[in-house]
Parts: sequence; C-alpha cells; structure tokens
Amino acid sequence: MQEILDTAIEVMAEDGVAGLNMAEVARRVGVRPPSLYQYFPSKMAIYDALFERGGRESADVLEPYSARLAEDPRAVIVAGQQAGVAWAMANPVLAQLLYWRPVPNFEPTPQAYEPSVRLLEVLRSALQAAVHAGQLAPEAADDEGVALYTALVSGVISQQLANEPSTQVEEGRFARLTGTAVDMFFRYYAPKEGE
Repeated sequence: MQEILDTAIEVMAEDGVAGLNMAEVARRVGVRPPSLYQYFPSKMAIYDALFERGGRESADVLEPYSARLAEDPRAVIVAGQQAGVAWAMANPVLAQLLYWRPVPNFEPTPQAYEPSVRLLEVLRSALQAAVHAGQLAPEAADDEGVALYTALVSGVISQQLANEPSTQVEEGRFARLTGTAVDMFFRYYAPKEGE
C-alpha cells in the first residue's frame, strides 16, 4: 500500500497533483490497473490517504517543539515553523494537498483530516504558551488569531512552492521570510500595556 502511495507522489510530482493517473501508477508498481482498486477504491481514496499522510507528517515535525515551549515560546514557535516550511519544501506534493485545493471535487474525509486538526491543536497550544509567557495578547490564541497565523505561514509556503520550488529552504526567497512572518504576528498581537 505504501508503495502505491509513494508511486502516486512520484506521478503527481511529474504531472501535477491533479494529474494523478491510476494506469501510470499501476504500470510503475508493476500491476494491472484493476489491482490498485483492491487497496484504494478510487483515485479520491489515494488523495485522501496522501492528505492524511501529509497532515500526520507535518504534525510530527512540529510536535517535538511542544516539549520546549517552556524555554521561550516565541523562539520555539519560530524554530518549529521553520522546520514546518522545510518539510513543505521537501514534500511539495503533500504540501499542495494540505495548503491548496489542486484537485477538483476533492475533500478529505474526517479520518484524513484528523492529523490536520492535531496540527492546529499543536499550534494553538504553542500560541497559548506564548500568551502565558506574556509574549502575546490572549486574542492571538483564539480562532481568528490561529486563522491569521496559518494564513501568514501558508502564504510563505505557497509563494515558495509556486515561485522557487526547487530552491533549498535556506536560500528560498520566501522561505527565508518565515521568521519575519512570525515576527509580524507577534507584533500585531503584542500584549497591551497593563495586561
């Protein structure tokens, strides 16, 4: 099953995420196309499995930073986000599934979306740690604050993948702005005097 998913990623990397071709995946795996349907009942099921995989891998990159939040939440958030952007650049197909809508009519199932929920919980916990440390105002960790944060960071990822997809993360014109985007968020949600 993992071989099928890995091969699907290869095909999408060459032909575009929406260009997944089951016959080509079957040919590369060395089976007849109907045999793929024993593992995945449709092309959308492959997209779903890859969306779940991307969410899980992305959350796995960020979760280790949670243990370090007591040190300095702001610095840990920046470091974690830089690792997240590096993951997206190393996994552009999965990142496109997570951050864009490249496949018409694809919507992840609740099971496939669960790792993305976990990812948002990790982010919200990190922002709450920064609030408790006096680095952010409380609104930074509410729904609107989380939405703004994800818009800033997904914008960095989208711009990098759209404009310089093959660049190394440390050389990426947009990836290098990750820390700046996080700093903008922290300035916008800076605690008010007397809070």
